[in-house]
Amino acid sequence: MFGPDDAFLTTIFKLLRRLPIYPMFGRGLTKLQPAYVEDVAEVVARALQGTETHAITYECGGPRIYSYEEFLRAVAHQAGLKPILIPIPFAAWHALAWISEMLPSPPVTRNQVELMRVDNVSSLEMPGFGQLGISPHSVEEILQEILWDH
Repeated sequence: MFGPDDAFLTTIFKLLRRLPIYPMFGRGLTKLQPAYVEDVAEVVARALQGTETHAITYECGGPRIYSYEEFLRAVAHQAGLKPILIPIPFAAWHALAWISEMLPSPPVTRNQVELMRVDNVSSLEMPGFGQLGISPHSVEEILQEILWDH
């Protein structure tokens, strides 16, 4: 999920703005399908209003699937930035995370590294935004609002 002042999109934007060379998880091939937090909140509200008597799991993926590299480039483009993206092997990230976890506020954790190794996209077989009549907002659309605020 992403939204204003989040720990995902806002953090990436701030790092891209500060770092001319951006270290990328692996080769940047992990698939992401970020969903806007307010769209997900609308799913929760509509699901709670439903008359279903059995539990339903909704997978809420945004309107576009990105590779991690594509996502970084899209964010950078929206912000008018042209960072150099450098692939860093997951083993190096894992070692860095292990060391950083000794700090009071680690910049990266082993759990975060492991999450970036696995594609994070919604399944076509599972209900999602469409079944509840919601058109999810794109990262690019919301990023413009976030950039305006920063």
